[in-house]
Amino acid sequence: MIAMAALQGFDSLMSGDTVVAQNIAFGILAVVMIVAALRMVTTGNVVHAALYLVIVLAGVAGIFILLGAEFVGVTQVLVYIGAIVVLFLFGIMLTRGALGEDEEADTEKRRMAVLVGVLVLVVTGGAVLDSFGDAAVNRAAPSLTAEIGDTIFSQYIVPFEAVSVLLLAALIGAIVVARKD
Repeated sequence: MIAMAALQGFDSLMSGDTVVAQNIAFGILAVVMIVAALRMVTTGNVVHAALYLVIVLAGVAGIFILLGAEFVGVTQVLVYIGAIVVLFLFGIMLTRGALGEDEEADTEKRRMAVLVGVLVLVVTGGAVLDSFGDAAVNRAAPSLTAEIGDTIFSQYIVPFEAVSVLLLAALIGAIVVARKD
C-alpha cells in the first residue's frame, strides 16, 4: 500500500496512453532477452547457445504480441523456434566440432567478432533511425490475423507457394547431405 502511495506522485506511469502493464512486461522481456543473448554468445557449449537462442526468439515473439501483432508473434514461434532452432540442433548433432583449443586463434577471432558486432550495431542503428525516425506505432487499429491470412492466400499466393517449394527443396537437400552412403 505504501508503494502505491509513492507511485501516485509519479505521473508518467499513470498519464496519457501509457499502459503500465505492457511497459512492465516489455521491461521483463527485454531484460530476459538481453541476458539470454549475452549467455548465447559467451557460452562454450553450442547446444546451450541454441537453447539460449530459443529464449531470445520467444522474447521477440512476446514483444510482437505486446505490440498487437499476434500473427507475427505466432509466426515467430512456429517458424523460428519450431523450425530454425531445430535445424540448428540437427546441424550441431550431424557435424563434428574441432577438438582442442588454439589460444592465438581464439583471441584473434574474439577481436574480429567484437569489431564485426560493433559495425553491425552501428549500421543497423543508423538504418533504423534513418528509416523510422520518430514514427509512432498505431495502436488504434492492430492488424488482425484474418486480414493477414486473406492477404497472403489471395494477393500473395504465388510467392507463398514459391517459398514452400524452396523450403521443401532445402529439406530434401539436407536429407541427401546428411545421409551416409
